[in-house]
Amino acid sequence: MVAATLPARYARWDGPGAPFRVVDADVPREPGPGEVLVAIDLATVCGSDLHTTRGRRSSPVPGVLGHEQVGHVVAAGEGTTVDPGDRVVWSVAASCGHCRRCARGIPQKCTDLLKYGHQPLDPAHPLTGGFATHCLLAPGTAVEVVPDAVPDVVAAPASCATATVAAVLDAAGPVGPGDRVLVTGAGMLGLTATAMAARAGAEVVVSDPHPERRAQAVAFGAAATCDGAPGGVVDVALELSGAAAAVRTCLDRLDVGGTLVLAGSVSPGPAVELDPERVVRGLHTVTGVHNYAPRHLAAAVEFLVGNHDRYPFASLVGGPYALDDIDAAFAAAGRPGAAPRQAVRP
Repeated sequence: MVAATLPARYARWDGPGAPFRVVDADVPREPGPGEVLVAIDLATVCGSDLHTTRGRRSSPVPGVLGHEQVGHVVAAGEGTTVDPGDRVVWSVAASCGHCRRCARGIPQKCTDLLKYGHQPLDPAHPLTGGFATHCLLAPGTAVEVVPDAVPDVVAAPASCATATVAAVLDAAGPVGPGDRVLVTGAGMLGLTATAMAARAGAEVVVSDPHPERRAQAVAFGAAATCDGAPGGVVDVALELSGAAAAVRTCLDRLDVGGTLVLAGSVSPGPAVELDPERVVRGLHTVTGVHNYAPRHLAAAVEFLVGNHDRYPFASLVGGPYALDDIDAAFAAAGRPGAAPRQAVRP
């Protein structure tokens, strides 16, 4: 007789300053309608995970963190579009599909949003984060199949970093040949944005105070780099650092008709002055991006499939660490000069 459950393990987070505790659990072998059970092959420590553990970002306590991962489907419930054995990534959130926000085309801000790696721990149903052997995907989760040719360390960040950048470029409007693009911040998001914009034919300038990050940006397609404000004006500015000074630089460098997309400011910081006359006379657009819609995850996977061997994405991930060594992974992620991501292999 086949058992009704499978053994699983997850890393329980008990708040800033507390070590992770790896806990045993059982997961239903047969998912319900719309659910997908995935065995996680590899997860990566996102910057927001690091900020959460350091108390810089609020999150339910206790919880199971992690929202960048890749895995294989163990079982799929009725009404899903994947099959057992499929290698997949999934959206950072699950949406209801029928609330006012979903109907307006912003399911990433669903009024009943379930966000992986950000849920309060339910010991009876704990597998809601990436730092675990399994994750039980809820109905309303976007799931994308990833070919085996894309390495785990490249595929895992698609669920957050790559898909977020796809949303950023979508918000910027069509970016292509002849466009001048400024990217501020050469972390995981900034380097990914550099590659995507450069691949689309844009001339990309990357601003970052760290010389080693500026050197990496060249490998990801930057035409030029600087450690502050670049010379000249740009058509598109992508602010991915969260630094107030970088926001001001982006505003100051917009040409007539230019667009600024803010995506790095995800924690409290100082206000930035905006000259409304300059915005009006310059026909400027200033917009924000947080999370992403299902189409952006699809675009992220498509980009990685076509370009994972063109840009050194694998070099952006350190590790891997075992689930029992997850504290070491977080410690490594916080070291100066560390790779933008550290991997955990459950």
